[in-house]
Amino acid sequence: MAFNFQTFKKRAVTAIVFVIVMLCGLLWNQWSFLTLFFIINIGCWIEYQRLIGLIDTDYSQTNSIHRYSIILAGTGLLFSMTQDEYSIGGFLVNKLGGWFVLVGLVIFLLTILLPFKKINLRLSLYSVGGLFYISLSWALMMRLWGNLDQTIFVGENWIMAILLTASIWINDTMAYLVGSMFGKTPLSTISPNKTWEGTIGGAILAVLTVVIIGYLLLALPIKPLILISLCAAIAGTCGDLLESKLKRLAGVKDSGQLLPGHGGFLDRFDSLLVATTTVWFVFYLFY
Repeated sequence: MAFNFQTFKKRAVTAIVFVIVMLCGLLWNQWSFLTLFFIINIGCWIEYQRLIGLIDTDYSQTNSIHRYSIILAGTGLLFSMTQDEYSIGGFLVNKLGGWFVLVGLVIFLLTILLPFKKINLRLSLYSVGGLFYISLSWALMMRLWGNLDQTIFVGENWIMAILLTASIWINDTMAYLVGSMFGKTPLSTISPNKTWEGTIGGAILAVLTVVIIGYLLLALPIKPLILISLCAAIAGTCGDLLESKLKRLAGVKDSGQLLPGHGGFLDRFDSLLVATTTVWFVFYLFY
């Protein structure tokens, strides 16, 4: 494929803006952190419901209250996982989140049960699946803020979130470079451009990079660095394949048009969605 400077320029500028916005949201304070993932959560939900509607047209015909109520419940789950430092005038955001979850689920159940018609379990499971796929992941990201109560990496509250996000970015970049130079064996028919060589090489280089930078520059313990970067590399690749499968079933190239030349919310955060849940559970089990 011939090199297109205008396309490259558009993608490069978009990528720079994206990284700046992400870093500001991650590093500024707890409110920018919450705002960032609140927006990402809503964006992912909108695109997820669109993809499911393309895969199963019956879902696109469901009552809009059905779809909005499960998003409300998911947003409430996100808020409910925030810690006590998230308070406004002494009122805790996690309490508000609990009410959002309750109200959202009640309305969601009513849309299923009323007006006393046969329950379509398939359509309901699509929505519940989104709750686990999207909102649970971002809710657990809220739990990573504070380094799981400073029991993993002592220091700035954003360390675990930055390490996880950086691990994903480094793995994706290294997998692309290694795959471009040495890739010969396809990883999966779901994503023909991915190779075993690129996947393995990207994971190894991501772990090495995170460990070297984290240990030498930030004086962080080596074992948790290995664990978070390795989990991010493996789970992130799985998340990428999962979203590629959804897009293939829906018959679309991109999940949305958030970033020119880079796709939508799910395209940008597919790896982080699965990696966040995996990292939280792994660290919860081991620490």
